[in-house]
Parts: sequence; structure tokens; C-alpha cells
Amino acid sequence: MKKLYASLAALPLLAAAGEAWAAQPQPWQLSLQPAATGIMEEIRWFEQYTLWFILPVTLLVMVLLGWVMFRYRASRNPTPSRTSHNTLVEVVWTVGPVIVLLFIAVPSFQLLTAEYDPGEEPAMTIKATGVQWYWDYEYQGQTPLTFSSLLLKDADRASLGKDDHAAYPRQLAVDNELIVPVNTTVRVLVTASDVIHAFAMPAFGVKVDAVPGRLNETWFKAEKEGMYYGQCSELCGKDHAYMPIGIRVVSKEKYDTWFAAAQGDLAGANKALLASIGSDTKLAAAGN
Repeated sequence: MKKLYASLAALPLLAAAGEAWAAQPQPWQLSLQPAATGIMEEIRWFEQYTLWFILPVTLLVMVLLGWVMFRYRASRNPTPSRTSHNTLVEVVWTVGPVIVLLFIAVPSFQLLTAEYDPGEEPAMTIKATGVQWYWDYEYQGQTPLTFSSLLLKDADRASLGKDDHAAYPRQLAVDNELIVPVNTTVRVLVTASDVIHAFAMPAFGVKVDAVPGRLNETWFKAEKEGMYYGQCSELCGKDHAYMPIGIRVVSKEKYDTWFAAAQGDLAGANKALLASIGSDTKLAAAGN
């Protein structure tokens, strides 16, 4: 409980800092994670939209079942009806579901189309390769950058500057996050080197299978700076539960500085990036 209270107490600071935003699963969470992309906003809207159909249909079916069990029980109907059909009832239970399905299908097809069409040429391309049990990332371009991202071990927290369990939770934090600039369309090519994995980032509305020998493509455009967590979502072996995904969204200036430094020293570039984010957090907390 102390850790939960500490996390809640830190929320005003995280909100003020901007970059300290961290989307991750919360205890007793019932809804989807807060949206960090336009696509995820649409997914959240679609979830709420479908509830307006799901709840009435569920209640209607429950009421009908209850009424049938009460009205047509054996004690009240010793001689069962031999009615074979009712045209009006058959029309209603055929046309009604068709109309409901149309109201659900049209926006769902529009959302599916948007998930595969960014509407603009991606500014950068990253290849994510699932491996038992970590992720390899390759920034593609004139100056490529490749590194592995593994589950953060408790013994490495201090050396990596990730002692804060609220910002870097167990089983979700990684040693090397995927760093991307904010408000930038990023193409992600997803594959695997051994078995089927799945690249899933709930706050971005992204989930795509990583299949050996095949390249699947997805994209995202993060609109909020901060730290975001996902996981492999395809059962891939004994350490499937220890294969998290960490994506840090930063300003374009911070990204350019980090990318240039990471070419020669990835660990040093990560530490410098964390230091710059930490300084911004302190300034925001001080009201500057």
C-alpha cells in the first residue's frame, strides 16, 4: 500500500513534468490505458461506443430469459404450446441484429483502415525483432543504430539510474528503451528470429504479431512525451512473461542529441538523456 500511495502522491509532479508521464498497468485497472496517440483515442471511443449496444442487448436477453423461465415453467404450462413459428418475432430477431451489426461494423472498418494508414509518409523506420526473450531494435536510415532491449534486473537499477520503481516498475522496465521523438510518425517493421512473438504497446493502440521469416508493419505517432510500457503478447516460451517493451518519447531536440551520442556510446547516451529529463522534472516541480 505504501508504494501505491507514493505513486499517487507523485502524480502531480509527473503531470507537471510532462516528460515524466508513464503509461503502465495499474492495480485494479478496469479501463484501457490513457491514450498517447490519435489511434488509441479512437480505440477508446470505439470501446465506449460499443458499450451502448452491448449493455442493452445483454439486459434484453437477461430479461427475456427470466420472463420465459417464469412464464413458461412446467407448473404454469402443463401442456406446452405447439407454436412452430411467428413471422413478426422472426423478422424482429433478424432485422434487429443486422441493424446493430451495421452500426458497429461501419466505425470498426474505419478504425481498422486508420490503423494501417498513417495518412502521411513516416519520418523514421524502426525494425523490431522478437527474440527469446528480448527485443532487438534497428533504426534504419543513413546512420543506422542497433541495440537489444532486455528486462531490467534489480541489480542493474542503480548503475542505470532507474531506482524509482514507480517510473520503472518490475517486470515492465527495460535496460535500453526505444527512444522516439514526439509528434513524429514512426513506421515499425516487426519480425522474429525464432518463434512467434507479438509487439504490443497499449497506450499507442499498437499490437502486431512478430513472425519468423515475415515482416509485419505498423505505425504510431506519440503525442505526449513520457515513458510507455508494453509486453510481448504471444505465448513464446518459458520466459514469455519477462519480455517487456519500453518506449520513451522525448522532444525532437533531445532525440537528436541522444541519437548522435548513441552512435558511439549507447549507455552514456541513455544516462545523459535521463539526466536531462530529470533536470526538466525538477524545474517543473519548482515552478520554473
